Amino acid sequence: MLFEYQIRVSPQVASSEQDIKAYLIQEKGLDAQSLTAVRVLKRSIDARQRTIFVNLTVRAFVNEMPPQNEYVSTEYPNVEGKPQVVVVGAGPGGLFAALRLIELGLRPIVVERGKNVHDRKRDIALITREHKVNSESNYSFGEGGAGAYSDGKLYTRSKKRGNVEKILNVFCQHGASPTILVDAHPHIGTDKLPRVIENMRNTILRCGGEVHFETRMDALIIHDNKVVGIETHTGEVFEGPVILATGHSARDVYRWLAQNGVQIEPKGIAVGVRLEHPSHRIDQIQYHSKEGRGKYLPAAEYSFVTQVEGRGVYSFCMCPGGFVVPAASGPEQIVVNGMSPSSRGSKWSNSGMVVELRPEDVDEIENGKLKIENDHSDENPQSSILHSQSLKMMEFQERLERLTWQQGNMRQTAPAQRMVDFVHKKLSFDLPESSYTPGLISSPLHFWLPPFISSRLSQAFLTFGKHSHGFLTNEAVMIAIETRTSAPVRIVRDAATLQHVQIEGLFPCGEGAGYAGGIVSAGIDGERCAEAAAQYLQYRRY
Repeated sequence: MLFEYQIRVSPQVASSEQDIKAYLIQEKGLDAQSLTAVRVLKRSIDARQRTIFVNLTVRAFVNEMPPQNEYVSTEYPNVEGKPQVVVVGAGPGGLFAALRLIELGLRPIVVERGKNVHDRKRDIALITREHKVNSESNYSFGEGGAGAYSDGKLYTRSKKRGNVEKILNVFCQHGASPTILVDAHPHIGTDKLPRVIENMRNTILRCGGEVHFETRMDALIIHDNKVVGIETHTGEVFEGPVILATGHSARDVYRWLAQNGVQIEPKGIAVGVRLEHPSHRIDQIQYHSKEGRGKYLPAAEYSFVTQVEGRGVYSFCMCPGGFVVPAASGPEQIVVNGMSPSSRGSKWSNSGMVVELRPEDVDEIENGKLKIENDHSDENPQSSILHSQSLKMMEFQERLERLTWQQGNMRQTAPAQRMVDFVHKKLSFDLPESSYTPGLISSPLHFWLPPFISSRLSQAFLTFGKHSHGFLTNEAVMIAIETRTSAPVRIVRDAATLQHVQIEGLFPCGEGAGYAGGIVSAGIDGERCAEAAAQYLQYRRY
């Protein structure tokens, strides 16, 4: 017999199955002899008051045992010899598209410009050790995409777009902890996600699909407004309709699309910094205790949002107990991002602190003369494309990243400033210890960041400091620059068929196409694009 209960307990009780059993026996009158097991279905922390509670949805098993698997498995058939679909990109959008194609009886051909998830590690390590960025293998490019080595957070608000539970169950089937089915803000961890990604790849291969690493798509093959395949830099050609899931940093893809008349449009982004606090300080603030999190609570999270002069300013991709990492995808760039291991056990907590930026805002900023010394963009034969309307947000990202690189002494040493000093427009004469391993250099961010961004950040920090006493502190350091919050371009597709609005057989997918905003939402969109490609193949008899 099964019973489900909504209970509200202390963190200590919530941490132990035996304590939860004891609570149910005492508070719900269950018989101790017949209560065989308890399974937590949902868990969230309520830290709004000084006394912290954990809200649990629990299932009690009376005189029966729970099923062995805590997740729902998906069957993946053999698809050798079946019609094929080319999937460009092995991030979450591409991987989930490939797996869904197999479910539907189609053969995915996955083409990934970067290396496999393990070989990426060496190139990522070189960014810190030698300040060298491999433009094909880095935090953005390679198996698993940008999420593989930048956290693995699975929280999404995209529940109306698809089956979130399906995505989480597929992760569990491939080795993720079933706790991601339980937690309100699920998180795999950057230390465990690579193994899960590798298992997903092995499923694709075992079922007869293909995965090609270090194979960059250089062109779509388009005949009579219909995509029939892709050309790659290796000289290989792969035929079939194309799910384009290249991620938000594949700027060469955006340029190719613009140059070849494939309709794209600029999309709003958010730009700012990584803000890093000692994790103990965040624990103290969020848990209302000088002792911080204590024994039974995880590293504390926060979420801030406000409006300043008509634009949103908010925290983004909060990483409790995490690290700030160098996320550039090419030379002469500094980009920062955050990640957390599964334990969330570092002594720092960070988040992006960003300002909403719309396409029309770029002209205002440019009129303020955003200057970049030694800018050789005019030497680029594609400069006319770089300055086109469709790429204006991407181009703005590039200029800011190069400006930051210049301020960082033309290395991956990131410009940084203490939080209160930034608000008071003072140079930081020293900087706190940081998780950012390439190193920090004190820099007046308030002076060289565009005022459109810096003034709004400053006002927002004052607001956040009033709401959360102790948050505005010189123990916190701002690290520049956070620009890759989302794609700067939308590859325009039809809402019904998910095909490009002017080209048949092309399915723009995921975050890079402007239709997702994280691992889970990209996975959902990948599944939707796979279903659309299957319908297209059935209709066209490809």
